[in-house]
Amino acid sequence: MPPILELKGVSKGFGRAHERNAVLRDVNLTVNEGDFVSIIGYSGSGKSTLINLIAGLLKPDTGTAKMDDSIIQGPGPDRGIVFQNYSLLPWLTVIENVRLAVDQLFPAMSEQERKDYAAKYVDMVKLSPASHKYPKELSGGMRQRVSVARTLAANPRILLLDEPLSALDALTRATLQDEIAEIWQKNRTTVIWITNDPDEAILVADRVIPLLPGREGATLGQELLVDTPRPRDRKEIIKTTEFKDLKIQLVNTLLDAKKESAPTITKKLSTPDILPEDLGKKRSFTLFERPAPRRRSQLAREELKIEVP
Repeated sequence: MPPILELKGVSKGFGRAHERNAVLRDVNLTVNEGDFVSIIGYSGSGKSTLINLIAGLLKPDTGTAKMDDSIIQGPGPDRGIVFQNYSLLPWLTVIENVRLAVDQLFPAMSEQERKDYAAKYVDMVKLSPASHKYPKELSGGMRQRVSVARTLAANPRILLLDEPLSALDALTRATLQDEIAEIWQKNRTTVIWITNDPDEAILVADRVIPLLPGREGATLGQELLVDTPRPRDRKEIIKTTEFKDLKIQLVNTLLDAKKESAPTITKKLSTPDILPEDLGKKRSFTLFERPAPRRRSQLAREELKIEVP
């Protein structure tokens, strides 16, 4: 059975030819149906560019991006994406925001069927009591739940999560991590989760792949397998030797790549030793004037005289 998603030799950059900024280089990725993959990297390393290539919002400069062995030509409902911001329509309620996707994708359903279908996904993210509320009446965590529900209601084959919890506080973030992992376990939708948090990557995914920075663009490194059985209890997992070893390995891999990609300084620069022309002349100045810069040794030898007008 062919993989659901396959990237081969994918590179991407931005800018004009003589000012080209290489973002990704030689990216190779294979994702099978039902996988839960986490891709972790530094901010600005190209994670969002990678997720946009998979979503079909961007096209690679070189290499191929395929889904079901066919070239990805553009965005489609088979790939649902949850962005860092909530992307909710403020004049629609929770249920209406979810219905927006349902009405567009399932016009053959009756009005009642679409209503029940949307309500199922609102309930899945535990927002049924708030289904009548508007985004301004919700907390950040609740808004992101709506965004997840709307994306899941589109019934995508691949769920793309672009740092969906980065704007939330640590406690809310942990709660949503567990809830999304629980939803995945029930639905087994293929998930690619972009993050910059090592703990998050290991706790939610079965495969963790670092995006390593480089002087000619970032590329994917060796994946780490997370064998921890589900459902996962974070309180117990973070105490285990396996979790600690994986985290250390992951962090060291990212740190080493960052160090190797740092620009090297071939010549040490020093500032010229320039003195004002009148440095050797004593002069009086008022409190409203700044004295001319002097060397420390010169200042030590001179006794400054302040004249108050």
